Amino acid sequence: MKKIVLILLIFLSQNMFSQEDAWVYFIDKPNAQFYFDNPLEMLSQRALDRRANQNIDLDIKDIPIHQDYVDEITASEGIEVKARSKWFNAVHVRGSISAIEALANLVFVDTIQFADRSLNQSNRKSNAKKVRAVNKQLDAQENFVYGNSSNQIEMLNGHLLHQQDYTGTGKIIAVMDSGFPNVNTASSFQRLRDNNQILGGYNFVDRNNDFYTRNQHGTLVFSLIAGFVENELVGTAPNANYYLFITEDVATENPVEESYWVEAAEVADSLGVDVINTSLGYYTYDNPNYSYTYNDMNGNTSFISKGTDIAFSRGMICVTSAGNSGNGANPNISVPADAANSFTIGSVKFDESYSSFSSIGPTFDGRIKPDVMAQGQNPFYSNTAGVVTNSSSGTSFSSPIMAGMIASFWQAIPWATNQQIVDFVRQSADRFSAPTPQFGYGIPDFQLALDIAQLSIGENSQSHFSLYPNPMEDQLNILLSTDSEEIKFQLFNTLSQKVIDTFINSTNNSISTSELQNGIYFYRIEHKNTIQTGKIIKI
Repeated sequence: MKKIVLILLIFLSQNMFSQEDAWVYFIDKPNAQFYFDNPLEMLSQRALDRRANQNIDLDIKDIPIHQDYVDEITASEGIEVKARSKWFNAVHVRGSISAIEALANLVFVDTIQFADRSLNQSNRKSNAKKVRAVNKQLDAQENFVYGNSSNQIEMLNGHLLHQQDYTGTGKIIAVMDSGFPNVNTASSFQRLRDNNQILGGYNFVDRNNDFYTRNQHGTLVFSLIAGFVENELVGTAPNANYYLFITEDVATENPVEESYWVEAAEVADSLGVDVINTSLGYYTYDNPNYSYTYNDMNGNTSFISKGTDIAFSRGMICVTSAGNSGNGANPNISVPADAANSFTIGSVKFDESYSSFSSIGPTFDGRIKPDVMAQGQNPFYSNTAGVVTNSSSGTSFSSPIMAGMIASFWQAIPWATNQQIVDFVRQSADRFSAPTPQFGYGIPDFQLALDIAQLSIGENSQSHFSLYPNPMEDQLNILLSTDSEEIKFQLFNTLSQKVIDTFINSTNNSISTSELQNGIYFYRIEHKNTIQTGKIIKI
């Protein structure tokens, strides 16, 4: 009897994952020219305007996937199409190994990549390298009366932007999560509903339009951006508009959720979304052959991380939670937090000290992550009953706080590109000159970021003098034009205190900065009837 049970267990273990997941990539998009000639057939006017504002051209990734190819894959024996992506010109399929490999015989199939990367060795048409396979994390962890939520906003000087009426108005945020139950009924979202700020959404897991369902995690996350309870809770972008997308299935751990996310990001792009918040992370799957290791945290391995970079290339900003494994066996960030263009957010406590659970960097290839920090340990949020509480923690919470601030900040400088936005925010952070694996560049100051941005306008439009090096160490040099006899040079710290006030000429154009502390400084040069301003970093 024991032998029979043992044989049965072996049989079950061998067949538990008999259905494999894979991405099937197509060779072309036959109808591309039609869409290039008729862009409104694939993107909204708002999406096209966002591209134009950032000088981003349309390309082949914008063209919809060819439906005939999808239909033929769907009709293939033993194949289930789970998701599709125009950016990758691919479909996510599920089936037996043999059924999936048979798809390589279709003339329009370019390559096939199994989620179990060890299988790609025998895949004739796949050129993917073999990588080692291990936690997917559902990270959770005007003068408003902020009440209990004041600390999480004031830590970032977000209230100063709000006081200048930069509250996300005119910006659209997409929230990718596991569900949004009671957002359509809870009192903490009544202000949103009254103002019609929820523009729509979709449930990619169940393939229907009911996004006010499934897991409560998304509701909690959303409240930190958009919730409003007078004297208790104010989200960081209370006047932005929103799309809510369910991409996470908490019942399973499978890379199809990465494909759902990419699908949702493509929809967000077409709708003209500005900011995407992703309080999700992936590391370990139910099938261990699909799991990642730290070596894979390079921004180029996972489907979702590559999708994040494409989303950024379309002009959006992807704000992503770093992960909650900082005090675990695998303390590093998960995917898509490793993506080069993911704006990755770690967690601090109310006193701005590091939260021990917050996942750390760097990426496997040595890049600084997380990018910046916000309060993720016991911030105040709304639960599904509309009650404001702070009983949970996680980078899932620091990410939406930051996403809302990014949208409010972008409203303040609508001329900026997505790259300029994240650069300004990084430069305002308190560890910008000395980043660490725990804090990244540190905690941003959004009023300082706005000051830096506004100074950059003057720097770009009135630049007559070159300052180098920047960042500087012990000495700053100023290159004078040939007609400059003498200029007045002033340097200010972030408190607007003057730290240097002197005159420069062509024979004495160097300034000692050895006595200055590391950080961000602002300069002012006066010459004849012109003024030049800008920023300098001391390291």
